[in-house]
Amino acid sequence: MKWKPEEIFWNVLLTVFAILCFPVNPLVLTGILDTCYNQIAYISGWVTWGFGMALILTPIVVFPRRGGVKKGKTFVHTTRLVDSGVYGLVRHPQYLGGILALFVATLLWYPHWLFGLLGTMGTITIYMSTKKEEEYLVEKFGSSYEAYMKRVPGMNILAGIIRII
Repeated sequence: MKWKPEEIFWNVLLTVFAILCFPVNPLVLTGILDTCYNQIAYISGWVTWGFGMALILTPIVVFPRRGGVKKGKTFVHTTRLVDSGVYGLVRHPQYLGGILALFVATLLWYPHWLFGLLGTMGTITIYMSTKKEEEYLVEKFGSSYEAYMKRVPGMNILAGIIRII
């Protein structure tokens, strides 16, 4: 699959936001930004980071088991649509996990307007990436994926939980 210029742009932009919002933050560690400390927010940041990281790892664990990945291939070579478990709550747990682990957790650890701004821009960038991913998945899985899109929210886990209940 050849990348188009706009896909390269969005991926580079996301990488820049991720580096600037990385939990071991270069802007804070070098003293460029001075943030205030709040113990409740700091602990919440670790919980958010842990949940986000678990979501990021989801396809690595789930796809080889349920996605029809042939032995010796990586999780990206899934041949079957997975729509149960976490994938029954949200279509893109890995992207949601990235938003939580990078942008939300960083803002909780280091409350500063710049991390709010970078996190917002990073979230928009991830959202744009999901749109491209959706096109690819509709092409790969066809009407099954289109029906899945109608049933399961993209990244809104609360809507997914409410739908299940």
